[in-house]
Amino acid sequence: MDSFEPKKLALIRILQILKDYTDCDHPLTHEEIVSKLYSLYNITVERKAIGRNIVLLQEAGYDIETTKKGSFLSSRLFEDSELRLLTDSVLASQHITAKHSKELINKLATLSNKYFKSYIKNIYSVNDWGKFDNSALFYNIEIIDEAITLNRKIKFEYSKYGLDKKLHCVKWHTVSPYQMILHNQRYFLMALEEKYKWVVYYRMDKITDIQLLDDKATPLRSIKGYENGIDYKRFSSALPYMFSDEPEQITFAVDEEWMIDQLVDWFGFEFKTVKKDGRIIVTVNASLYAMEYWAMQYLNYVEILTPLSLREKIAQNIKNADKKYT
Repeated sequence: MDSFEPKKLALIRILQILKDYTDCDHPLTHEEIVSKLYSLYNITVERKAIGRNIVLLQEAGYDIETTKKGSFLSSRLFEDSELRLLTDSVLASQHITAKHSKELINKLATLSNKYFKSYIKNIYSVNDWGKFDNSALFYNIEIIDEAITLNRKIKFEYSKYGLDKKLHCVKWHTVSPYQMILHNQRYFLMALEEKYKWVVYYRMDKITDIQLLDDKATPLRSIKGYENGIDYKRFSSALPYMFSDEPEQITFAVDEEWMIDQLVDWFGFEFKTVKKDGRIIVTVNASLYAMEYWAMQYLNYVEILTPLSLREKIAQNIKNADKKYT
């Protein structure tokens, strides 16, 4: 039988077989590699040729081990545990659609062997993870990345979800883009809203119909408060909900020490504590708007002390809520 592929491709195909079918628990003998060359690629070679080709691959830098049980590829670009972590991250990312999640996971699976692919079959269907449906996200990333690189403005529709659970355009925005930020499992675009001249954080899964403009972007360092560029620590401590108002010093009291664990989750280590009268007094620099939401979330465990304006806003929120529930 004539070979479907020429024998000179045997070296490449042997490497492919080792990548797809072997690891330390699943070595292949030379005879088994000969068999797979024929069944998969219709290439016929002698058994002793396998050994010569494996030596060539080893000399080329591939980490191939040979034992009494056979040969196997002993290391790869990613360990299976790393691929599992990446796969789970894709699944947990709500901003990636179900279709793109499946495509990404299948691509990740090609970085290991068929035994890892069996793990993929055992994970929950991506359709069960409550994904958003803006399929333009990856296109948005490409355009925004190009705009940042070229120092150009962009224009886009900013949408919100309606009763039909679909995106509907709310307003057109023209902005100078500065950075894409992954925060609280969401992708945000940090940009200057050109109409009002303030820095805003846009949810990237809500951006549609994006356009790259010819106009030059406004330099970030020309904006008040950003003369030294971006302070990345600010995103974890000052902007838990990605509001763009300037951070202010806020103090609040917590009654239980277990709340410290929650504070680290929300603010990193950018806060100070002192014990007073059996309570823990916390000081943090944060957005007042964000802290209003945050304090309401932890209403049973947190008491805002200063500034007085924020304390009074929380008190008013409580009164409004009381009217609804009584």
